[in-house]
Amino acid sequence: MITLVLGGSRSGKSVFAERLALESAGPVTYVATAYVDADDHDHRARIETHRARRPVDWHTIECPDPALLAQVLDDVPGTVLLDSIGTWIAGHPDLDADPRPLVVALTHRDADTIVVSEEVGLAPHAPTDAGRRFADSVGTVNQAISTVADRAVLVVAGRALELPPIR
Repeated sequence: MITLVLGGSRSGKSVFAERLALESAGPVTYVATAYVDADDHDHRARIETHRARRPVDWHTIECPDPALLAQVLDDVPGTVLLDSIGTWIAGHPDLDADPRPLVVALTHRDADTIVVSEEVGLAPHAPTDAGRRFADSVGTVNQAISTVADRAVLVVAGRALELPPIR
């Protein structure tokens, strides 16, 4: 089963996804897509908060290279919690991520996969070209994942809203 968990910054999307992963049978692998910049203290603190919440029996794979994500998903058995699509896209030099290899990897998995992504479409129109390219890329990738997801959930203020299936 593929579950797409969407939400804005500090919406509670990662916490919700972690609770879903705890309900899965078997081992859980947390696939982190963020590049850790030692000089970005705020981002580093956010990453440490995520690390501290993970159960000790979860395996973590840090995959900051966007070109390797599909292969990582192909290679990992059991439940995967992938966090997050936004940092995966940010790892692309041009912010232009092709969702097709990722979608293929997601659909080929034989275990639960929980994908966390930012919902940036509710934010104000980005004032910079890079911001607009990022928002457009996240929206495109979210739609591609949503077409293959068995379940999609929007988390707002820590509360989850089930999204209806695509017709």
